[in-house]
Amino acid sequence: MEPPTDRLSAERVADLALDLLAVDTQNPPGDVRALADHVESFLADLGLDTDRVAVDPAKPNVLATVPGEADRTLLYNGHLDTVPFDAAEWTHDPLGERDGDRVYGRGATDMKGPLAAMLHTAETFVAADADPPVDLTFAFVSDEETGGSAGVRAILDQGAVDADACVVGETTCSGGNHSVTVADRGSIWLTLRAEGEAAHGSRPMLGANAIDRLWAAVSAIRERLPARPLPGPEAMAPIVEESVAYYGPTMGADAARELFSSPTVNLGTIEGGESVNTVPAAATARLDVRLNAGVETPTVLADIRECLREYPHVAIEDASWSVGTYEPLDSPLVESVASTAEAVTEGRVYRRSATGGGDAKKFREAGVPTVEFALGTDTVHAVDEYTTLRALVGNAEVYTRLPAVWATATA
Repeated sequence: MEPPTDRLSAERVADLALDLLAVDTQNPPGDVRALADHVESFLADLGLDTDRVAVDPAKPNVLATVPGEADRTLLYNGHLDTVPFDAAEWTHDPLGERDGDRVYGRGATDMKGPLAAMLHTAETFVAADADPPVDLTFAFVSDEETGGSAGVRAILDQGAVDADACVVGETTCSGGNHSVTVADRGSIWLTLRAEGEAAHGSRPMLGANAIDRLWAAVSAIRERLPARPLPGPEAMAPIVEESVAYYGPTMGADAARELFSSPTVNLGTIEGGESVNTVPAAATARLDVRLNAGVETPTVLADIRECLREYPHVAIEDASWSVGTYEPLDSPLVESVASTAEAVTEGRVYRRSATGGGDAKKFREAGVPTVEFALGTDTVHAVDEYTTLRALVGNAEVYTRLPAVWATATA
């Protein structure tokens, strides 16, 4: 069931969303200066002091705080940039268009709609002329869609935020199900290189095909890793069960169980050879391996290296990895966000893991308990992306009610 709609609030949040959508912030190139100026002006007009943090002049981050009664800080975080769009493919204006109870535009659900709800939250507390129960800090950041370092990484590295908990406004609903994302997955990105011996394509037996050697090694990794169990901390077990229940209706119960019970391996690119009539002397492949939060990523990387011992002509040319992070289901933040969302939506809210990772991981790695939550639609990154008035006002209600709930849970 979708949250009830208060028409006056819905119209206000819709107007705020349309103002944000009207500013083009496609990334690349990721220039968000005009939208940062707009947000900064809006916050200043509320009487709030703002800070601008930028390591790239074209990708600034805007922060502001509504002072509260208690010496604790709840952070609301959202990104200003969007993925690109091709306007010719859209039937609605990608820079914002209202059609009945829908608001269309690139970023409507990811995540300028939730940003509008955050602005409305700040506006609501200021208009109430009463301090919120805790300090509320708002961070409107850049450079999220390409995983760059000018956004959340910059404000963390410069010590620009000091929060006790954080809510990231990524849309966390799909197929009519609502959720709070409490975990992300670890990753290993590998570049493998195979060496062979060149020869003419008419006499392949006189050479050694590097692509064949590479394919054999990749096939072995793709067969062995998914068969590896993924032991993790006990706190992850209920998160896995919630995740399987959440994803099951859209991807199938078996696929959802497989996703969270073993590593996944994707062959993203494979390159090699110069022409059809030559035996390639070299080839490269890039693999994306994902693991549940709490799994020791270095041990899985060690398993990969052990597997490659059987393929002496194939080596790891480059490797980068991250360890998944999570918030226990009994943490005050998880319980506060989930219970508040359930009160607003009048339905179940799953406490689940993401299949990838984003800005929430960066905050958790910095020691800030963090979850993702926003109501929205299944049109993230799609043509004719849209959100609804119910989602917009629902987000505003959750973000506005949350400080009191979290303050009580952490008192």
